[in-house]
Amino acid sequence: MGLILKNPRRRRRPDQPAAGAGASPLSFHRGLPGYAPTPLVQAPHLAADLGVGELWVKDESSRLGLPAFKVLGASWATYRALAARLGVAPGTWTTLDEVAAAAVPLLPLRLVAATDGNHGRAVARMAALLGLDATILVPAGTAAARIDAIASEGASVEVVDGTYDEAVAQSATLASDRALVVSDTSWPGYADIPGWVIDGYSTIFAEADAQLAAAGAAAPDVVVVQMGVGALAAAVVRHYRARDEAAATDADGPLIVVVEPVSAACGLRSVEAGHPVDVPGPHDSIMAGLNCGHVSDLAWPTVAAGVDLFVAVEDGDAERAMRDLAAAGLESGETGAAGLAGLRALIEAGELPDAERARVLVISTEGATDPDAYRRVVGHDVVAP
Repeated sequence: MGLILKNPRRRRRPDQPAAGAGASPLSFHRGLPGYAPTPLVQAPHLAADLGVGELWVKDESSRLGLPAFKVLGASWATYRALAARLGVAPGTWTTLDEVAAAAVPLLPLRLVAATDGNHGRAVARMAALLGLDATILVPAGTAAARIDAIASEGASVEVVDGTYDEAVAQSATLASDRALVVSDTSWPGYADIPGWVIDGYSTIFAEADAQLAAAGAAAPDVVVVQMGVGALAAAVVRHYRARDEAAATDADGPLIVVVEPVSAACGLRSVEAGHPVDVPGPHDSIMAGLNCGHVSDLAWPTVAAGVDLFVAVEDGDAERAMRDLAAAGLESGETGAAGLAGLRALIEAGELPDAERARVLVISTEGATDPDAYRRVVGHDVVAP
């Protein structure tokens, strides 16, 4: 059974981090090989089935040659971290070749990350593009397809006998002058890189704004996003709440909804307690990218202040959402479909005000990263790119 919690700690216009100087994430991403905005797809039949006014899906099934949005954060954070190590101002380099050449004095250098799959593969891809080594730690039980995908980027993959959170803890011990940890979650004394990861995700929403405007559509009044450790959710809050402040109006912006598995509902349980709490394992949801037992210390204040509703869903809900998206022509993995699963749970519980008039933006955060699981759930093979 799913869970829904209205955030009692929600504040109007939560404090936002100051914007950094130098190049913006969007301008940096535009300079990467193969960059193109991911599709923003209107799904009228699915909207009618759900009973909402409009449904838009930001399709992150193919982003810079990888099957998930994570490369946006991993690339920007790696760029910023290398600049920081070399004492170079952001924006000094304009191409990856320039970054790789500048990093030569740091060699041999290894990028390190813990992952449930997508973030680690993105870090490994950045290492390969920059001529660096990579070590990626994954929790026990990670699907073989995801491990193989990370290894295909040239990375060394180590399976940790424990949860994702234990893999994160082990990755932190590897940091050195020759090993740069690129994590999307934070811990005491480690905040800059996870902050740059959050900044990197802003490209998704800058693109969505432009795409809605080009389609003559109004801005969403509901945004649904996956939780995990909270980095993407924090990016949503930063984007939409900061826009409200810039407009200098009393409008409170869109309703922001985050979604996570019932078995790893670290966001919901933390807001319920009034502070970050550990959700004990096993974290074994099929929504592998959301199997997180602890929120990011850095992301949490932003998430806690800016998110309106926390929704926890069961694996069966995610499977139904995968099939719904497939029927709409969208290929989405278990984690990618979680946002839609949360939206349906909210509507069926009668917790979405004025649903029939709502303009909803859902982020499908990944493609079918485990083809065997996708075939089992949806009933047909992954469509070849």
